[in-house]
Amino acid sequence: MIVFIFIFILYRAINWTQLAFRKAKEVPTKWVHSLTIEQRNKWNFLEHNFFTFKKSNRIMAAIEGRVSAAIEGRIPAAIEGRIPEELTARYYALCTIGGMLSAGTTHLVTTPLDVLKVNMQVHPIKYHSISSCFTTLLREQGPSVLWKGWTGKFFGYGAQGGCRFGLYEYFKGVYSNVLVDQHRSLVFFLSSASAEVFANLALCPFEAVKVRVQAQPSFAKGMLDGFPKVYASEGARGFYRGLVPLLGRNIPFSMVMFSTFEHSVDFLYRNVVKRKKEECSKAQQLGVTCLAGYTAGSVGSFISNPADNIVASLYNRKADNLMLAIRKIGLANLFTRSLPIRMLLVGPSITMQWFFYDTIKVLGGLPTSGEVAADLGDGTG
Repeated sequence: MIVFIFIFILYRAINWTQLAFRKAKEVPTKWVHSLTIEQRNKWNFLEHNFFTFKKSNRIMAAIEGRVSAAIEGRIPAAIEGRIPEELTARYYALCTIGGMLSAGTTHLVTTPLDVLKVNMQVHPIKYHSISSCFTTLLREQGPSVLWKGWTGKFFGYGAQGGCRFGLYEYFKGVYSNVLVDQHRSLVFFLSSASAEVFANLALCPFEAVKVRVQAQPSFAKGMLDGFPKVYASEGARGFYRGLVPLLGRNIPFSMVMFSTFEHSVDFLYRNVVKRKKEECSKAQQLGVTCLAGYTAGSVGSFISNPADNIVASLYNRKADNLMLAIRKIGLANLFTRSLPIRMLLVGPSITMQWFFYDTIKVLGGLPTSGEVAADLGDGTG
């Protein structure tokens, strides 16, 4: 049933985005002749930049807004650089929908691995390896245990993915305009960190219930009975008990993940593919997306592993505060505990998210993600 609902939503999203961007592909020119010489020169400059840089995500939203304004006859607004709200809203909505669907479905698929990871973090003595955790859980609780918390994974990480990808594109446009002369890595870091704050506010309540459902067999069966139990015992504060360590886990992860992805895309096109992005087929572009996505996910999972262990410890009351959790886990264990299973979980999950996300963008008439320095005409990548 979930699969059919997902396919229907994806189908509607694709149809909607194709209609939204159809007008941007055909730019009428009859109104150009009515402009003054100064206005015409400005428009010619804008038109040149559109066809030269149209594959750059950094200016994609701004260019689409100006072209839309020209199509609708609002030439002065286009020349002055004002971006019509309706088209940029559609662009960011597409990114948000793509992030929501890609994150929600990939996290749903990897629920069994997440169950193993959480139990190994919360009960490290009992579950000292992946195989022992798997066999013990199956023996004690049956096959259904591997899908515990799937609703929290789907809806919680769907909300997080929508904010993470959609707001990243928004903030990247904002910081690109403010930090014009700065290295692109700074823009990537600030954009991903800003987006991740909102993403974690959306995720935190679902994560609070999910971790308890997965690691405490008698707590609840799922989200429906889990949410009332958390609220009854701890109030609204219980849903955000692990917000600080969650931010500590996901903000560094997101910063490293997005920056690594952007630079990996740039590296692959300039040193491996050795062709401009627009000269590659859609299949080749999505292949680059997968390679860059796996690299980004693996690097990000290692950086954020200590905070992930702290989150699991706090949510399951293995410690009452952050410092006590660190002392009980141990400095070395913060980095090594559950790291193999987490890299096995996060690497493919992030790869699927980027692949799915970019597939939705391509079907909606947009280029794949990631900036390429050669396309931008500079070396700041």
